[in-house]
Amino acid sequence: MEKFDLALAYTWEYDEDFIRLIEDMARGLQITTYLMREDNVFDVIDKLKHRALSVLCYLDRASDVNDDFEEIAHTLTRRNTKIFNPYKLVSHAIDKATMHLEFITAGLHTPYSIIIPPFSEEEEIYLSLDDLAILDRPFIIKPANTTGGGMGVVTGAETLKEVLEERMTNNEDKYLLQEKIYPQILDGKRAWFRSFWAFGKAIPCWWDDQTHYYSELTSEEVEKFHLQELFRDTRKIARLTGLDFFSTEIVLSTKGKFIVVDYVNDQCDMRFQSRHFDGVPDNIVRKIIYNMLLVVRKVKRTGQK
Repeated sequence: MEKFDLALAYTWEYDEDFIRLIEDMARGLQITTYLMREDNVFDVIDKLKHRALSVLCYLDRASDVNDDFEEIAHTLTRRNTKIFNPYKLVSHAIDKATMHLEFITAGLHTPYSIIIPPFSEEEEIYLSLDDLAILDRPFIIKPANTTGGGMGVVTGAETLKEVLEERMTNNEDKYLLQEKIYPQILDGKRAWFRSFWAFGKAIPCWWDDQTHYYSELTSEEVEKFHLQELFRDTRKIARLTGLDFFSTEIVLSTKGKFIVVDYVNDQCDMRFQSRHFDGVPDNIVRKIIYNMLLVVRKVKRTGQK
């Protein structure tokens, strides 16, 4: 039987750099890796079926976009492989309507929101002008489950007509209508942050919501602008979801509150900033990988998952 410490599944061509760096860093820590791609997926399934392949840990960046990888996911789950992130937790965590209510209960600040049922379940809904007035204009229309990279999100909605039209786009999904949050400006930067939870550590970054450009957040800036709550909120979200690796968006609003505006993204875009304008700073990508490999090394040494 072939045995590996960490299996990596991916389909996206822009994941190549990320996967290659994981392999390079893993070698430095004496961690063995195994790649699962579209060109060997059926061979992997066959090896698993005949118990010719065993892996301790699994980073799955494929089964959410390619059904061919689902059998691998089911098999490794049954065999008690440590999976980043556990599948049973992901579907719950990425439902924005569910998370909205759980965040409020946990004491996290969120945008004022109205949750409306799927069009497929309830074609007719009633929203009064008073409801929309509380949201103010413009407001945001956001599907609860089918977003990714902003897909399906309307950020400048003005009318009830737009709400009724948009909920037909993903007609089996719930929708959130949210007030638009405006960030403070700190030393010329919009106080909008994308915070990664990376295998036990919170790593907040500046992230301009208009340009999508990242900047590293320094410890000096955390102290200067009193941004410690970014770490606390990210840690709290991690406890609520149980996920190993995700990102969230947090804004320091003009009203002086830290507001979680985009709740849980479980498949983080790991393109390098050195190669893409809107990529993640290379140093942050390295930190994320290192944190993951420390977990793999612990599983390898202790067997604790």
